[in-house]
Amino acid sequence: MTVTYSSKVANATFFGFHRLLLKWRGSIYKLLYREFIVFAVLYTAISFMYRLLLTGAQKRYFEKLSIYCDRYAEQIPVTFVLGFYVTLVVNRWWNQFVNLPWPDRLMFLISSSVHGSDEHGRLLRRTLMRYVNLTSLLIFRSVSTAVYKRFPTMDHVVEAGFMTADERKLFEHLKSPHLKYWVPFIWFGNLAAKARKEGRIRDSVDLQSLMTEMNRFRSWCSLLFGYDWVGIPLVYTQVVTLAVYTFFFACLIGRQFLDPTKGYSGHDLDLYIPIFTLLQFFFYAGWLKVAEQLINPFGEDDDDFETNWCIDRNLQVSLLAVDEMHMSLPKMKKDIYWDDSAARPPYTLAAADYCIPSFLGSTVEMGNIALGIYKTLEKIHNPNDYWED
Repeated sequence: MTVTYSSKVANATFFGFHRLLLKWRGSIYKLLYREFIVFAVLYTAISFMYRLLLTGAQKRYFEKLSIYCDRYAEQIPVTFVLGFYVTLVVNRWWNQFVNLPWPDRLMFLISSSVHGSDEHGRLLRRTLMRYVNLTSLLIFRSVSTAVYKRFPTMDHVVEAGFMTADERKLFEHLKSPHLKYWVPFIWFGNLAAKARKEGRIRDSVDLQSLMTEMNRFRSWCSLLFGYDWVGIPLVYTQVVTLAVYTFFFACLIGRQFLDPTKGYSGHDLDLYIPIFTLLQFFFYAGWLKVAEQLINPFGEDDDDFETNWCIDRNLQVSLLAVDEMHMSLPKMKKDIYWDDSAARPPYTLAAADYCIPSFLGSTVEMGNIALGIYKTLEKIHNPNDYWED
């Protein structure tokens, strides 16, 4: 389930983010603690070997190797490669979210354009809406592991009510080696055209609007399929991963604390615990973990999209809109501002500070100042003298 913390940071406060650092679910600690423990254990093992197991000559050789690794590890462009990669992944993740298929626009059009309060009219609207939801289900089922676990076979799709047994026979009778998520689109178009001939859709403009919106919905579904099909090039992911892990493999040796009595540059202290190396691992490896979690938001990570919730919400809301709410109108009454030309809703005492005057432009204050100066001068001199100058 998506981790939401917007209410925790609604206002900027002193150390406002510190409350977020204590959360476990969806946190960097949960993602990284295994790798962090492995890195710390390996570093400790190498340090133990250097201090207690190596002979004098072996220690001198290890010290030269450590200095060499420390010097040349910095030449690995970890920050540049990793930063660009994470930016690409985050942009891709957000684009997938804003292009999730939502049926709201279609359900508004179906409810207002497909007429008839009888059983056939109700069946027509619900069937059109069901085809829309079936399309999104087929797409989610092909890209989301969570949805596929919920609907592993077409039997489950039929049992859930998204498809009838007859529709399944037609669906499976169509022989195609490709994903057939587009089939409900064809059914939708054919049924809408039939409704137009029957007069249920009374205007060709309404039919065109309905088909245009359906094509928009199809575009969202196709885009998700495209993101699943064509990912970030594997070679780029490999380069970033190798850069990060190679850098920290070199740090296991290069960041060891060497014998201070040998006078090596930068090795005046022997602290045993490499605090800043561990922090560097936490930040860089954590950055890589962010990309690993966001590169496919249709998995089962804490911050992946709630696709099963989307399916549940879209089905319930859309069927409600085209069925029970079809031509359902509350009684019209005069609003409380009927005879008030300066309508403004009231404020509670807690919201009183948000009642502010309207902004009229930045030069208004200048005009008020100039008017005050003019009135002051008017009391002292004849203002016409200043206009002539």
